This record gives sequence, structure tokens and C-alpha cells, in this order.
Amino acid sequence: MNLGLTILKGRRSVRKYKDEEIPGEIIKAALEAAHLAPTARNLQPWLFGVIKEKETLKKIAETAPNGAFIKDANACFAIFGEKDQTYYLEDCSAATMQIILALWSFGVGSCWVAGDKKDYANEIRKMMGVPEKYTLVSLIPAGYPEEINIPSKKDLEDLVFYETYTEN
Repeated sequence: MNLGLTILKGRRSVRKYKDEEIPGEIIKAALEAAHLAPTARNLQPWLFGVIKEKETLKKIAETAPNGAFIKDANACFAIFGEKDQTYYLEDCSAATMQIILALWSFGVGSCWVAGDKKDYANEIRKMMGVPEKYTLVSLIPAGYPEEINIPSKKDLEDLVFYETYTEN
């Protein structure tokens, strides 16, 4: 199996982190990966924020109901998209996944926390001082895994069809 597929197959959502700092070069590599994500018409309608201060991580965790574990992360990436761009959601989702995979390639776990159209998106945007033309698309808390859960997946054969779909 090639390295890329090994990374893809090994990645899991991680919500429990060791108290161990993520080196700056890993954070930078993840941001570079996001910057290289594909975008419609190469507009790159995004901003990438990085939060490492424990107090700010705690505030974000308290604000995002599905992200209570953010408080325990060593860093959290916040992906914002220009809301007047037609494909901001797709573009920022691609950047989100690039960050997640880049982090995992260094052994750093993460978990995608939704932001787009969530009640807390505007509050987090304001908390981070991001201009109003942007909207929060995702939060990516990250850290070295303390625990990894391996959920079961559906059989591939139950999810794939070729040419046209038929009921089995």
C-alpha cells in the first residue's frame, strides 16, 4: 500500500489529547497543506486561524456545543470562508480535510467540528476578530492522541455502484 493510502486509512477522529505541544513546523505544514487545497476558479476564499491559548480554547469549547473537547486540544484551527463566494463551503471543506490529513501524517490527531450555519459561528468569528465578510466553516481541534476509537464502517460493496444504481 502506498503512503497516501496508509495515511487515509489510518486517520480517525480524535477527541482525547495528550498534554503535549504541537511543534510550530507541524502547524505550519498543516497550514501549507490547507493553502494548497483545490478551490473553484482558484479564488481561495478563506482565512485560517490557529488558537493555542488555553483560555481561548476553553471559550470556544463553551461556545460550540459539539466541541466541548476543544478545551483539551493543544491547538485548534478555525477555517473561515468568504460568504459571498458561491463555493466557499466546498473550498473550505477541501482545506479542512487537507489540514486533518496533514496533521495525521505527523501523528497528530484531530476532529472536524462543524461551523457552517451553526448558531455559534458568528460568535466565534467575533471572538477571533475576523471581518464580517467571512463565516466560520469548521473548527479542527488537534493534539497527540491519548485515545483513538476505531468505529466500524459499512462494507464498501454496500456503498458503491457502477454506471447505474440498482437495489440488491
